[in-house]
Amino acid sequence: QVQLVESGGGLVQAGGSLRLSCAASGSAFSVYKVGWFRQAPGKERDFLAAISRGGSTTYYADSVKGRFTIARDNAKNTVYLQMNSLKPEDTAVYYCAADPLVIITDSSPRSYDYWGQGTQVTVSS
Repeated sequence: QVQLVESGGGLVQAGGSLRLSCAASGSAFSVYKVGWFRQAPGKERDFLAAISRGGSTTYYADSVKGRFTIARDNAKNTVYLQMNSLKPEDTAVYYCAADPLVIITDSSPRSYDYWGQGTQVTVSS
């Protein structure tokens, strides 16, 4: 099993940037593919980005392509989500998730077995 802890959320003005971190502990982190999701109040949990085990392959939702970048450092057991040009509609709780078998183009939250507790991102206009 793997345990995930997100950090880096906060309050930022529109147009600003944040970098979220997802720190893993437990099983060998490099065997897990990792995704980022977000959930706004009253809405479903939406896929944002995913990264392969070694970090060479990434996949993005159209809504964040060109603004968000996912990366990982397996030596630090951490995955990052760099978020630029933030908009008020990006306000949500952001979650990282991991699974050893998921196909990174699979955007369904149900395909991931392990989740962090989430970190709040609020973008003011």
